[in-house]
Amino acid sequence: MLRAMSWDRVILHADMDAFFAAVEQLDFPELRGKPILIGGSGPRSVVATASYEARKYGVGSAMSMAVARRRVPNAIIRPHRFERYTEISQAVMAVFRTYAERVQPISIDEAFLDMSPAKARFDSPWTLGRALKRDVFEATGGLHVSVGVSNTKFVAKVASDYDKPDGLTVVPPDQAVAFLAPQPVKRLWGAGPKTVERLHALGLRTIADVAACDLGVLTAALGSAGHHFWRLAHNEDDRPVDDTRVRKSLGAERTLTDDILGADAVRARLVPIAEEVARRAEAKGIRGYGLRVKLKTAAFQIMTRQVHLPHPVWQAEDLLRHAEGLLAEFDLNAPLRLVGLTLYDLVDPDDPVQLELPFSTP
Repeated sequence: MLRAMSWDRVILHADMDAFFAAVEQLDFPELRGKPILIGGSGPRSVVATASYEARKYGVGSAMSMAVARRRVPNAIIRPHRFERYTEISQAVMAVFRTYAERVQPISIDEAFLDMSPAKARFDSPWTLGRALKRDVFEATGGLHVSVGVSNTKFVAKVASDYDKPDGLTVVPPDQAVAFLAPQPVKRLWGAGPKTVERLHALGLRTIADVAACDLGVLTAALGSAGHHFWRLAHNEDDRPVDDTRVRKSLGAERTLTDDILGADAVRARLVPIAEEVARRAEAKGIRGYGLRVKLKTAAFQIMTRQVHLPHPVWQAEDLLRHAEGLLAEFDLNAPLRLVGLTLYDLVDPDDPVQLELPFSTP
């Protein structure tokens, strides 16, 4: 039997399967086995999460809801219930903390666990993974988590996504490079769509191609990111599981001199707010998985709508695009006296994000 005790490091990545949609199907049994889309129903809304029944039609997170509905005409659209998702997330994270002292939440539904100090408690990484999956299932009343176990954060993350849903993939350190080799370059930590295009232009399609590529060629084409990708391809990733980061929010709002009315007026006010939030995020070197729009009516009624995204954002154009998508979920028939925008569920550059070329240093 393969024993975790023989590893210097034991890093586990746990990722809840289709989390928001799964919670809806858990709470409403009549939705089980049906294609579910979580998000608003307005023309600018985006899909926050799609159930696996919907994903087989090519629907995914961050897709336009209008496009998703065309692909899956019989899909059931459910609005966000963030309070409920947060409640379940807290129960899941509580389970994680019974396993490891160092737990690093990456978003509401996934986290890294450093199991190195506790590895002697388990006969093998398989035993560890099965136990954690069982305890999450029991604590949530029936939700599944996919788990990857290896000796680095990068490989554990790739492994957790390898056999979804309800997967468990263990990659021993001496097999990590071979496990990564056939994976497409889009799996590299930090390789967004434009980066993937650049890698393809170099003739690099798989992680094995990156591992075999001359380091000078990579750095000449991609700068420091080339060295980063080369190290990942060789399973060189010594980043620790960081449990010290406090995840807060970053936002800005404007109380208006004169009341405004309608979506166009709100969009115009959101532009400078998004730019301010982006500047502050860039200065602090952070980005966020969540975006919240806040409006206050002339009668002092506060309204908020928010979206949780599959990839973190921080640039003004992305903030504005997602904020505009949320406007369709408001009743904008009343005069408004305040407009606000908040980035939340924050991460920093050491977390697994999808970077875009040209690379910038936060």
